Amino acid sequence: MLDLKFIRENKDIVKEAVKNRGYKLDIDEFLKFDEEHRKLLIEVEDLRSRRNKANDEITAIMKVKGNPKEIIAKMKPISQKIADLEAKVEEVSQKIDKTKYIIPNIPDKSLPVGGPECNKIVKSWGKTPNFDFKPKTHIELAEILDIICFGVASKITGSNFILYKGLGARLERALINFMLDLHTKKHGYTEIFPPFLVNRRSMTGTGQLPKLEDDMYRLKDEDLFLIPTAEVPVTNIHAGDTLEESELPIRYTAYSACFRREAGSYGKDTRGLVRVHQFNKVELVKFVKPETSFDELEKLLNDAEEVLQLLELPYRVVMLATGDISFAAAKCYDIELYAVGVDTYLEVSSCSCFTDFQARRANIRFKRITQNAQRKTEYVHTLNGSGVALPRLVVAIMENYQNEDGSVRIPKVLIPYMDGLELIKANGV
Repeated sequence: MLDLKFIRENKDIVKEAVKNRGYKLDIDEFLKFDEEHRKLLIEVEDLRSRRNKANDEITAIMKVKGNPKEIIAKMKPISQKIADLEAKVEEVSQKIDKTKYIIPNIPDKSLPVGGPECNKIVKSWGKTPNFDFKPKTHIELAEILDIICFGVASKITGSNFILYKGLGARLERALINFMLDLHTKKHGYTEIFPPFLVNRRSMTGTGQLPKLEDDMYRLKDEDLFLIPTAEVPVTNIHAGDTLEESELPIRYTAYSACFRREAGSYGKDTRGLVRVHQFNKVELVKFVKPETSFDELEKLLNDAEEVLQLLELPYRVVMLATGDISFAAAKCYDIELYAVGVDTYLEVSSCSCFTDFQARRANIRFKRITQNAQRKTEYVHTLNGSGVALPRLVVAIMENYQNEDGSVRIPKVLIPYMDGLELIKANGV
């Protein structure tokens, strides 16, 4: 969340950010509540001070066997007024909190202003495949190869869930292991295997709540949520912590299943792997010093890109405009893979810098050693990115590596993870 002091002193910047994001929030009303809250607190503290002074006088009178009746009588209306003001303070505090937690982060100045139509392609990599036959979609290939059973998943659970079978399950596992090995052994991330359920505090800390609660899966009898991404539990590893400057940057990578209720509500792409309610993903999370955060974003992006380069899959990188970045992000790049069967680009990663927005919500700080050897406490900057999400990655591999007979070649870098298997074909190996 944004610092209240920053909002007070930079209300025009906040208003512009809200407008550029396409949000409708009354910042002036919010600041009126904030001003009222501060005035009420001053009044309450003044009355409490008077009451404390009177209590001291009452104690002194009673020590000498005197009668404090007159002072007590004078204090009764003051005590009642304090109670009334405290109730008013709580009421105004709730109004402030209701808005404070839904004011979005300030977009970085480098972002294009506008909605998704203003997103900017900043780089492309690889060549799109050119077949001398009509390429099949991953749905058709899955049926030929008997490696993904959409109908069975629907029977077990419902629409937009996946059941991988045989070499399809093996391919999924190979991709997860390949990405975790790359990020830990080459890129220097520490592997985490987090819980797939988190509490409300954790979801609020990373910004999913309160804004996106309706999009989340929540347990009926406990206030716990299935994670929409490993970003939530991994970022909250350091919730409430004060780190040492020497510990930064901290880099974590994690595999998790991800659960998103909104996935099947788009009215399009509801068949196959493009939009699903549960999917696997390898996540990258960083905690860094403020002055390095945007450089660290570029490194994070490169780490995610290398996954696709090693798999030899064509992709493009898109800088999202102010109206398309997530609520908590200050800057975000999407990586989109080209898949020949569906003939479109599919997002497989969003790499974001949140500045101190999440750190303020989750209270993640560090102690900086200043030039005069003093220790100054600041909020860290957090970053995260998919490194990468699997369903659309599998789509691209199946469609771009297909043969005319419906068999699918295994990318070279994955062959060791598939025990030397080079081809998935009908009726198995």
